[in-house]
Amino acid sequence: MKQRKNIFIVIGAVTLMVGAYLFYEYINFIGTDNAQIEAHTVMLAPKVAGFVTKVNIEEGQKVKAGEVLIQIDPRDYENTLKQVQSDLVSMEARKKDADKNYHRLLELYSKGVVSQQQYDKASTSFSDIKAKYEAINARVVQAQINLDSTQIKAPSDGFIAKKSVEVAQFAAPGVPLIGFVDAGPRWITANFKETEIKGIKVGSEVEIEVDAFTSRSYKGKVLSLSSATGATFTLLPPDNATGNFTKVVQRIPVKISIENTKEEDVDYLKAGLSVFVKVHKN
Repeated sequence: MKQRKNIFIVIGAVTLMVGAYLFYEYINFIGTDNAQIEAHTVMLAPKVAGFVTKVNIEEGQKVKAGEVLIQIDPRDYENTLKQVQSDLVSMEARKKDADKNYHRLLELYSKGVVSQQQYDKASTSFSDIKAKYEAINARVVQAQINLDSTQIKAPSDGFIAKKSVEVAQFAAPGVPLIGFVDAGPRWITANFKETEIKGIKVGSEVEIEVDAFTSRSYKGKVLSLSSATGATFTLLPPDNATGNFTKVVQRIPVKISIENTKEEDVDYLKAGLSVFVKVHKN
């Protein structure tokens, strides 16, 4: 009988402790598992068309800023550049001659040696050649840009998340070939219920647990609360004026920083991973 009484006492004590802990959590924290890690991501696409001659990457590879990821056949663009450069050299010679003739006639015109008509003709000719020279020079600059664009380079240090290109494939302008994830800072977007955000303030401390790495935990701070619910910018937002209104608790995206992360942490904190966050109430 005494043993059974002791068991009940232990169970009661444990229940009381669990209740106290849950009450403490409720009073001091707001948590959600509707959250994921975010990073700067971009789909890299070619600016010019051509056949792919080199692919220097694999999915999951870490790359440095400026590293050449894909090479598009540059020969057509090299020939175009040489042609317009040749045209520019020819036009530059004509521009120099026109410039000398214009200034010579300008001097003579100021002395009254040549007529207004002769001066106007020289001035018009010089302006016309100068405009053509500038147009060809612009074509040279554009041809150089197009040639440089045959190399798709890493915009920053980062990771190759997705590769959709192979050698001999025809690359079309604007069609994405690489999914790129920046190696810079990570942050979290947590979606809290609208009934919970009254306890969340900018600067509030946050405890972070990553589902994929239960042995690791991180600290963070609330950076901002969205000015709109997640449903506001959906493709087809709900129309509550139809008469078929059903109240649904809305979610407010909250941006949370991840504090004191090292370079090796970036390898773990992959974009899209699920996390559990607890925000300290202010």
